[in-house]
Amino acid sequence: MTERLDCFKASPKAVQAMLALDVETQALSIPLALRELVKMRVSQINGCAYCLNMHAPEARGAGISQQKLDVLAAWRESPSFDARERAALGWAEALTRIEATGAPDADYAALTDAFTPKKCVDLTLVINAINAWNRFAVGFRAPHPLRTDAD
Repeated sequence: MTERLDCFKASPKAVQAMLALDVETQALSIPLALRELVKMRVSQINGCAYCLNMHAPEARGAGISQQKLDVLAAWRESPSFDARERAALGWAEALTRIEATGAPDADYAALTDAFTPKKCVDLTLVINAINAWNRFAVGFRAPHPLRTDAD
């Protein structure tokens, strides 16, 4: 894969706006571990190696087990996820694939059963932000850094 362009160099103001959004999402009511789990799943769906590489260590650092990360793509079939995680992941998938799903009532109902209205909005912003980052990284073919075994 060859990088198409470095968006950080091409438009620093645009990237600064994205970074500012990212900082704001960190101050929202969604716990770090759940934010990282959602970022991982959305990045899997979007095929964003750059973001998967970035968020996997952050997810583990937030307390998400390696086993949970290993089965994340099949979360519906795994007993590793609780009701809140399932609601968040279902909503994340529905919004990420909105052209196909239309954000189904069943996913919305699970979301509102598990979260307050404020948390529903906060989670939706987290989902939208990682989708935007995925589109920058995939669209411009951002290469992720390679890690050594020691990393």
